[in-house]
Amino acid sequence: MREPGRVKDRFYIVATSSMLDPQRLIIKDGETFGVFDRFGDILPFGKGEQGIYHEGTRFLSRYELRIRGKRPFLLSSNVHEDNTFMTADLTNPDIYRRGRIEIKRDTIHIMRSRLILNSFCHEHLRVKNFGERETEIEIEMQFEADFADIFEVRGMKRAARGRVLGPEYSKGQLTLSYAGLDNVERKTVFNFSREPRKERKRNAFSFGMKLRPGGEEYLSFTISCVTGKGGGDSQPLSFNEASRKARRKLESAKRMCAEIHTSNEQFNQAIHKSVSDIQMMLTETEYGLYPYGGIPWFATPFGRDGIITALECLWMKPDIGKGVLRYLAARQARDFDRKKAAEPGKIFHETRKGEMAALGEIPFGLYYGSVDSTPLFVMLAGAYWKRTGDADFIKALWDNIELALLWMENYGDVDGDGFLEYIPQKEGLINQGWKDSADSVFHADGSFPRGPIALCEVQAYAYAARVEAAALARLAGKYNFAEKLLKDAYNLKKRFDKVFWDEEMGTYVLALDGDKRPCRVNTSNAGHALFTGIAFAERARKVAENLLSGPVFSGWGIRTVSAKEALYNPISYHNGSVWPHDNAMIAHGLAKYGLREHFLKLFTGMFEAALFMEYTRLPELFCGFHKRPGQSPTYYPVACRPQAWASGALPFMLQASLGLDFEPGEQRLIFKNPVLPAFLEQVRLKNLYITPRKSVDLLIRRYEESVTVEILRKPQGVSVVSIK
Repeated sequence: MREPGRVKDRFYIVATSSMLDPQRLIIKDGETFGVFDRFGDILPFGKGEQGIYHEGTRFLSRYELRIRGKRPFLLSSNVHEDNTFMTADLTNPDIYRRGRIEIKRDTIHIMRSRLILNSFCHEHLRVKNFGERETEIEIEMQFEADFADIFEVRGMKRAARGRVLGPEYSKGQLTLSYAGLDNVERKTVFNFSREPRKERKRNAFSFGMKLRPGGEEYLSFTISCVTGKGGGDSQPLSFNEASRKARRKLESAKRMCAEIHTSNEQFNQAIHKSVSDIQMMLTETEYGLYPYGGIPWFATPFGRDGIITALECLWMKPDIGKGVLRYLAARQARDFDRKKAAEPGKIFHETRKGEMAALGEIPFGLYYGSVDSTPLFVMLAGAYWKRTGDADFIKALWDNIELALLWMENYGDVDGDGFLEYIPQKEGLINQGWKDSADSVFHADGSFPRGPIALCEVQAYAYAARVEAAALARLAGKYNFAEKLLKDAYNLKKRFDKVFWDEEMGTYVLALDGDKRPCRVNTSNAGHALFTGIAFAERARKVAENLLSGPVFSGWGIRTVSAKEALYNPISYHNGSVWPHDNAMIAHGLAKYGLREHFLKLFTGMFEAALFMEYTRLPELFCGFHKRPGQSPTYYPVACRPQAWASGALPFMLQASLGLDFEPGEQRLIFKNPVLPAFLEQVRLKNLYITPRKSVDLLIRRYEESVTVEILRKPQGVSVVSIK
């Protein structure tokens, strides 16, 4: 998640061509995902991101379908709303033989259906003749596999690569192989349901078909991504078997997840796409579900991203939170490792598979270079307990929570001033907050600070972590420690207000540099002080008014940096763009402080932005240009779509709108000062779980400025309370 400014950024994502095709087709399951063009192809030219990827490596870099050497015409294509299948409807161009049209255009219909299940990509072709006479055609397919590491696809140059091995052919099967420098062999194995009619050229196959009028034929094949020895010889599932298994898997994933339906069909579409994208990004690990970051660049576990996505989804699918906590606890640092930025108790930033990570060419095999993942881990633990009441799990996790708190006290505070800080890392990330671009932290004059750097929002997380941990400490029977944590939290709140508040700016400064000079830059970071509750009430309204003012609020959402700042750039990664997850966290803070008008303005702007996006899907970020009548938001060229924490933004804002809170021990659901925006007259919630075995169905209605809650179904012992 890094882009350069005026300082060198080793991990810059090169963009030699735009990713803005509004009809990119993306499907994912587990460790495997595919990025295709609107025809369903993977085109080899340029350095685009198209391909089939598995465990951080591109296993297929070319995948083209032709009819007698000609590219078919596109009729339509889409990814199904649940993200399980993609389809493309194609037809033939005019096909000539000896100077005369032999097959008129629009005679042959080809429907491509595709899904990814585990490490297999399954494709089924139905070819139908709508002409009035018998027709012979050839369906040609060409494949290539470059086995590029995802960081190579992003633009990094390597001193050396492994060897791409010659193709191997056997009956109905093609195998492409790569011998990596990490001593791992990777294979892409193709299995066809029928023998190719002939091989036209290297890695190209032709399937001859004779179609009577109204006749149709079928072709299926699988593409297997194999890492290490073996795996390529197993018989893959048929397309129908894979389809049934994928549907069962989806239905299982939907269990224990609240269903949302509203009076606004466009909002329904946006929410459904958000939930479907979250489901797609979830990957089953040995520790439970984990939401991978984003496609294509961040399809891997990230500490910060996973935690924030879990927080966004906690109200409707709490098992994500448990999976994230277990996964992060298992990889919590226990020793020092300077290259990995690891210190005892620290929660990792990201972990990667692939050749470059295995060889240490990038530090991200298991990398701890984030200053905020650790306090956010403690925050999630507290929020998960409040949501579920799962005391046994929290007690089992307590040692990890205590280690995280010890890191905050012993190592996170680099210079002993009571604030959490980081030292910019030459071999890793220069900046280690959520805005981790090399140029994202700066002074008002545009100069870059030296470390250690104390970020505004990180102190807010540290405050919330101590407050949450105090409740968990009492649960663990550590009452004196709980009192200490609350005392430390309050002292941090007072000191934060004294040092970070800038009366002239009317908001909190971005950061303190290594000389304790404030970076007097107006940014969205200040809004996270509302999210965590570290802001005193008298500051909250001023922060809100600043965030929703013209220089900061684009009309669609809150910019990362005010338009008046020295390094403001609406088409930058972190210095003026709009990030949905950032806005959702701020919106939660606005609702928490009762700033109703500000909250509704932000919620409305973000929903209206979603209406203009492909599939109403909020991307990782979009450009910070001011909202113009009749025009859409401007896409950021290399943004991930989908991105897990962006997908969680609208559901999180809806929770804030409803004021939903849970007391599972009392089997109670609470609506605190609920408010609905003008675009929502009612919200229906189905299967909203209060405890693992008890759920409710509710109807929330807006009558002018008041909101009512109607209980449609409620098991015995559960209560629903609305607080004004």
